[in-house]
Order: sequence, then structure tokens, then C-alpha cells
Amino acid sequence: MARRNQPRPLPAASVHIVLALLHGESHGYALMRRVEELSDGSVRMGPGTLYGTLNRLLADGLIVETTDDRSRDDTERRRYYRLTAEGEQVATSELARLRTLVTRLGGLGGVAGASA
Repeated sequence: MARRNQPRPLPAASVHIVLALLHGESHGYALMRRVEELSDGSVRMGPGTLYGTLNRLLADGLIVETTDDRSRDDTERRRYYRLTAEGEQVATSELARLRTLVTRLGGLGGVAGASA
């Protein structure tokens, strides 16, 4: 499914995964750990959320499965994923959007919870 001309922000779980994949190819369990690490432990993604989101990102063409591109033994069941060119573009756009949001919120000074 192609992205719209006016892209909307991705759902939170998708944002976390595409940002985690900006660092390169990864498998599911490592992605769960990376999301937790990037969020300083505030986001803990379970397998259902992870694999449901991965399936949506696959269907949207933002990631591809690369499991068959690597050598592995017959007992390994890990599935590997990486961003597509479009996925990388979406991830960097999301990162820029979030940076802008944080910068703007930082200028609110007197708003409760705006300062960290």
C-alpha cells in the first residue's frame, strides 16, 4: 500500500519500530529491546504488538523481511527486518517531526510538564 501525498504521523508502535530500524537490520526480540532502550524503558512492546505492527509495516512497504538473505542454521527461527528506501524516508521524517515538536514544546516554559 503506497503512502499518501500528505503523510500522516505513524501510529506510536510503528514510529518506535521504524526509529529502531534506522540503526540497521534487526530481528523481533532485538527490536523489542531496542524500543525499550530508545524510550528509556517507558515503552515495552509485547510480541502481539510487535508482530502486528511489523505485519502492517510490511504491508505498507516500509520494511522488508530479510531472513532469507542471511545464512543461519536449521534451528534458528528469528525473522529479520530492515527499512525499505521509503521506510527510511518515513522514519527520518518522523524523527524530524518529533524533534520539531520537542523544540516547540520546549518554548512553552510555563506549561506544566513542559520542562524536563
